[in-house]
Amino acid sequence: MADTPSGPPSGSSTPTNARFTSQGHTTEDALKEQTYGLVHLSDFRKRRAEARELSGGITPATSGAATPDGREPVDKPAFKKRKKGVKKGGLSFGDEEEEDQEIPKTTATATSAATTTDPTQDGDEPADSTTVLKKRLKPNGSLAFAPKAVTKSALQRENVLKEALRKEYVINQEAVKQTEFLLPFTFFDGKSSPGGVCRMKKGDQIWLFLERARKVGADMYTEKGDRSKKDWARISVDDLMVVRGDIIVPPHQDFHYFILNKTVGYDKNPLFAYSSEPTATTPKELLPTSKAASTPTTPQAETPPADLPTHLSTAATRKAAAALITPDAELEGYQHDPSATKVVDRRWYERNKHIYPASLWEDFDATRDYASGVRKDAEGNALFYSRR
Repeated sequence: MADTPSGPPSGSSTPTNARFTSQGHTTEDALKEQTYGLVHLSDFRKRRAEARELSGGITPATSGAATPDGREPVDKPAFKKRKKGVKKGGLSFGDEEEEDQEIPKTTATATSAATTTDPTQDGDEPADSTTVLKKRLKPNGSLAFAPKAVTKSALQRENVLKEALRKEYVINQEAVKQTEFLLPFTFFDGKSSPGGVCRMKKGDQIWLFLERARKVGADMYTEKGDRSKKDWARISVDDLMVVRGDIIVPPHQDFHYFILNKTVGYDKNPLFAYSSEPTATTPKELLPTSKAASTPTTPQAETPPADLPTHLSTAATRKAAAALITPDAELEGYQHDPSATKVVDRRWYERNKHIYPASLWEDFDATRDYASGVRKDAEGNALFYSRR
């Protein structure tokens, strides 16, 4: 009879090989069996502590028996597990707190203790469990200067404050426009000739200065007999122009525009170097109440009584008006150089604009930065020198 091939038992569907199956009941297997179905962390910790105590003296289940290859089983030396990095976003039973702690090996006691239940209540820590180390939270530096919540009432208060500051600024600038200053000048027709000084307000336009400068020239001809100013008595304001630092100032602009914007020329000096803030000569009655109260006001002249004679009343009025006029020495521009401001006949400029120095004069351009610009001649060629 032919030998029948040996095969697996009838109840087995797959063949088994003893060389590839575990012959011992390891600590990890026991821990898996005992912790299967646990819900609380305290139960898991107790089971793990008991399994570690038993792992010190328990050998595999087939201790003393030979392995399939005929050799005696050899106990593997216990090794210390390396701490694994904390996995972000996953669940943890606190393994990272205890895996680095070295647990002493003890002799195995009764194996029945591994199947006992936890006497503690749900959520309570056992007495023999290791203490959980709590990390101290450091203050978050990004929250130290966290902005306050912007509420509707805070926005309303901010808008009210902005509107109050805007109104105060507008009132101050209106007062600045009424502030008087002095503007010395010279007449120029190829060479500078003595001019005079005009008393202006910062809100006045340039053409008003030209009109007063023309009258100064006419008075020098009629009163002082200066024949060199004969033409200035007959010229029109439309035929005059103002030159400041090689810049022809447009007559329709006011002085306040150049003062407020601190407009400079090629020499990096302001075209009109005057203050854009209220000064001592600014009318106090035009300033806001807060400044008018804190600033001592100039004593006002007394109004003459109504019952005085006409000639006495007129004299008192003139005297009071003269007392209110600020002396020239206290006004801005009193010591300015007259040669910096040239009053020029436009007809002379059209005939001689190709000759130095009229060849360097340019019409004012509000969009141009003269401080960092390059000076060019009439043909667009850059000049290699700077005239100061």
